[in-house]
Amino acid sequence: MPKAGVLSLHSSANEGPDGDVSLFFGLSGTGKTTLSADPKRRLIGDDEHCWSDNGIFNIEGGCYAKCIDLSAEKEPEIYNAIRFGSVLENVVLNEESRVVDYSDDFLTENTRCAYPIDYIPNAKIPCMGGHPKNIILLTCDAFGVLPLVAKLTPDQVMYHFISGYTTKVAGTEDGISEPTPTFSACFGAPFLVLHPQKYATMLAEKMHKHEANAWLINTGWTGGRAGDVKRCPLKYTRAILDSIHNGSLAAGEFENYEVFNIAIPKHVEGVPPEMLHPRKSWKGSMDEFDKSLKKVASMFQENFQEYKAEATAETCNAGPSV
Repeated sequence: MPKAGVLSLHSSANEGPDGDVSLFFGLSGTGKTTLSADPKRRLIGDDEHCWSDNGIFNIEGGCYAKCIDLSAEKEPEIYNAIRFGSVLENVVLNEESRVVDYSDDFLTENTRCAYPIDYIPNAKIPCMGGHPKNIILLTCDAFGVLPLVAKLTPDQVMYHFISGYTTKVAGTEDGISEPTPTFSACFGAPFLVLHPQKYATMLAEKMHKHEANAWLINTGWTGGRAGDVKRCPLKYTRAILDSIHNGSLAAGEFENYEVFNIAIPKHVEGVPPEMLHPRKSWKGSMDEFDKSLKKVASMFQENFQEYKAEATAETCNAGPSV
């Protein structure tokens, strides 16, 4: 696809009432499936898309959602998609009532459901859309030092896209029982056939041509490490996405976030202001915060050594500085 000028992407996508498209990138456990299944927007696809000169299109016919602690209140679209024709994996059900207990992790926390995309009430059929207006990189940071949301420059998009950082949390993969940092180029290293810089350059070029904004969203922890504080509530992440989609976040004020040198907003409707800046929300000592911040930054730098030979100087310089 890339050799033909079509950018293939491991991503989900949805479309707003006015036709504005958002692309979501993220590894397992970051919320890609959950967040793209937005009741206010039409779902284009859950996992695999291509971006051509005519817009984006889905190349996968279904969805594959995590089911642990699934509820109709928190994720109604996914919950209601589980019916005849869906396939449940690793779940525990009552043998008499045949009712699934989504909170039961006796077998594994990696409980799943596969279902056709048209089981989502507001799915867009055919699964095609225009050129994306917002590019959203999802990460789940267990160290609690990445902001809940940050606006990225084109060079920063390429750096973080190539890095593909997240934290593997319990239930995302077999054998993972505690948060473990990981990097996967372009948020989908197993699917790449070319050097990650090729995909990153194409992404940046298409973003520039179609004037798309880019955002880094942390769906993990803030204010402390995993185990010390609770994970960011889904309602706050959805509030951030609402602010992105209605344009208020891009129009707001930002401040620079140290070390990573990314722009974080001073206000997001529906999110406590102290949660927007990791240092201000940190529950422990500032010495602990600084150590954690530098540790994560160093992990980024070490990981990116693999790509420096092919990456541009601008991309290399868009990462954190320690």
